[in-house]
Amino acid sequence: MNTAPNTASASTASAPAIEVQGLRMSYGDKVVLDGVDLSVDPGTVFALLGPNGAGKTTIVHILSTLLRPDAGVARVDGHDVVREGESVRAAIGLTGQFSAVDTVLTGEENLLLMAKLRHLPQAERQRRVADLLDRFDLVGAAKQPLATYSGGMKRRLDLAMTLMGRPRIIFLDEPTTGLDPRSRHTMWDIVRGLVADGVTIFLTTQYLDEADELADRIAVLDGGRIVATGTPAELKRRIGGGHVRLELADRASLDHAAAVLADASPDAELLALDVPSDGTMASLRDLFDRLDNAGVEVQNLTIHTPDLDDVFFALTGRTTASEAPTTEEVAR
Repeated sequence: MNTAPNTASASTASAPAIEVQGLRMSYGDKVVLDGVDLSVDPGTVFALLGPNGAGKTTIVHILSTLLRPDAGVARVDGHDVVREGESVRAAIGLTGQFSAVDTVLTGEENLLLMAKLRHLPQAERQRRVADLLDRFDLVGAAKQPLATYSGGMKRRLDLAMTLMGRPRIIFLDEPTTGLDPRSRHTMWDIVRGLVADGVTIFLTTQYLDEADELADRIAVLDGGRIVATGTPAELKRRIGGGHVRLELADRASLDHAAAVLADASPDAELLALDVPSDGTMASLRDLFDRLDNAGVEVQNLTIHTPDLDDVFFALTGRTTASEAPTTEEVAR
């Protein structure tokens, strides 16, 4: 899918698209952000993960100038979010988990309204609206009221409206919440297209597979602090836990394999044992050699590598990003 062309940033190519130092924010006695540091490279997808109530949306609102932090410095496209809010707003787009569209208007009318708010010349408005309708596969529904749109269509229109101003940096705050799998994958394709054109994406999401699929780098926010940053692969390697599960034919074979593989954990009920492994070809070849030399016959073999669910649990003690304290409405 084609996407809006990117306009070169005023910042140098090596400068971070987003830079945050010592960001702090409280709501009454509730400390939401407690010294957050972040750096986002231009033309990449940066995913911010954290349980509900961790402060993800608070960070997005600060970076998009909707909230003023209590302390710390945040720069977006080289501009201070407090002192240069107008310049920041000129460089960014923001799409939340709930579509900011007028359901009474048609899709085309929503886009025309945004074009007027962006003060585009009349001729440019029509051309830009037609281009975005085409790029987001909404031409057939352009004359229909938003009340007839599916959730995925509304979300695509919402993002199309965000792109009316050709932003260099886009904040996607849980953009696929509530969407069906096909609509989620459509949004992922749109995000990939934007990044291919040089747009920087700052993504918050509850879906760990989404971050794994899209993100160049990930930060995990918990208790108001960044507890880990890195690429998806780096974070998975950091927690370890990879293993190979071997399934044996009978108890005698299991006992034999357990004696050969002293570092393995046997499961007598399932006639299986788990052998620590990083899943690389070298480690697998070494395992096969040990089994062959000992005459151990394996019925089945499964490789288990850590995923972001494992990372999230290890870092936050929660099994999913949506497992939440009740302060979500206050401080997400």
